[in-house]
Amino acid sequence: MLKYICYPKCTTCQKAKKWLDDNSVEYELRDIKTDNPTFAELTEWYKKSNLPLKRFFNTSGLLYKSLDLKNKLPSMTENEMLKLLSTDGMLVKRPMLVGDDFVLVGFKESEWNDNVK
Repeated sequence: MLKYICYPKCTTCQKAKKWLDDNSVEYELRDIKTDNPTFAELTEWYKKSNLPLKRFFNTSGLLYKSLDLKNKLPSMTENEMLKLLSTDGMLVKRPMLVGDDFVLVGFKESEWNDNVK
């Protein structure tokens, strides 16, 4: 079963959930604010995604901006970034869709079509 990790108040997450429902995709919903991904989960998802770690950060979020992460991330190690991401779900880019052999970060309908159907 796919894991759908989202922030229910986020409009992009709402669009992604509608896409999942419209396409009859079975998933387990997880609220990223109340059930933050762990360091171990983030590490596994990052490795499975083949994406740069920076893509896992919610760069438009208030917390990202208030922590000045734009300037701090370049000098951080991957381990430090993953630990930071695991401290607060609002730092993590969403929605996220996790399958057995893929991880999608953010909602791009074409990307989801290619991987989910």
